[in-house]
Amino acid sequence: MTMPPPPSADEPAQTLKAASELLRALASPVRLGIVRELSDGGKYVHELVTALGVSQPLVSQHLRVLRGSRIVTARRQARETQYTLTDDHVAHIVLDAIHHAQE
Repeated sequence: MTMPPPPSADEPAQTLKAASELLRALASPVRLGIVRELSDGGKYVHELVTALGVSQPLVSQHLRVLRGSRIVTARRQARETQYTLTDDHVAHIVLDAIHHAQE
């Protein structure tokens, strides 16, 4: 796997700020778990609750943060809402971080 070049000194401050906000939005074990689960495809809240072993209100609270950061999108289907990742790049970041922590 090739790594992108590091940001240069003249990297726009706006880009660095956006990257910082992305990492801040991911800075929770529950949110990392949600992204990991969504890396396989869309899931409903009850599926995330079961997979993560945490309460529904807690999952909903973290989904709200991820939606606010535009990391996940929500699509209403009948009485339930399905959540999906907006961009697969975020899944790669999270999965790489998890693999790195396991080494």
